[in-house]
Amino acid sequence: MSEPSDALHPSTAKAAERGNPSFVWRAGQERRLAMLNAVAPLAGKRVLEFGCGIGLYMREIRRYTPHVFGFDIEIERLQTGRAAGGTGLLAAAAERLPFADNAFDVVFSNEVLEHVVDDRAACREMARVLRPGGRAVIFAPNRLYPFETHGIYWRGQYHFGNKLLVNWLPDVIRNALAPHVRAYTSRQLRALFDGAPVRLVLHTQVYPGFDNIVARAGLAGRALRAAAHRFESSPLRAFGLSHLLVVEKV
Repeated sequence: MSEPSDALHPSTAKAAERGNPSFVWRAGQERRLAMLNAVAPLAGKRVLEFGCGIGLYMREIRRYTPHVFGFDIEIERLQTGRAAGGTGLLAAAAERLPFADNAFDVVFSNEVLEHVVDDRAACREMARVLRPGGRAVIFAPNRLYPFETHGIYWRGQYHFGNKLLVNWLPDVIRNALAPHVRAYTSRQLRALFDGAPVRLVLHTQVYPGFDNIVARAGLAGRALRAAAHRFESSPLRAFGLSHLLVVEKV
């Protein structure tokens, strides 16, 4: 294993470093929006999407409230969202937000923490901009999921796609293969809020929407999705794709 190559195509390098935002709205995104609204009711609230990409979730959150803002560090993605009619899109870094203390009722972070430079600082900023009683709702990669979904580096080259059992390897090997992205144990994710003025509301794991598999495999794909979602009510939830963490500012 060697260091990642700098010779990647720019679009590939960006996807490797920061992942891809949601570009289309499908069942998986709809399900996460429903989870968000269940744990942090959105009606009439001031909502911040923490790493908004092109603003797809922001658009759908406006079903519940007009007071929706989002930021992203990638200017090109914000430009794409604005060109499509998106509003409330700001350029910012997760570790230093251009918002006042106690500004939002809900902060929503969907698969973003794993990509930021300083995830602890990002979580402190989430807590800072929440009003007392406000909630942060975070989806982040689960170290126990059997696949690393962000690809890996091998011999200096980036290899896109799901890679089996990478996240189950010892840290020194896993982090050499995937230096561009984090995956969290339950303890590691909760520890990001140590010292912050928040209390734990919910911490569980969720399985993916399997939208691509359903599109290709039809009935078999829907059966897989239904089975996986039932796992969320069993001890097998520990192996889900993502953590769902909800904290409330005190």
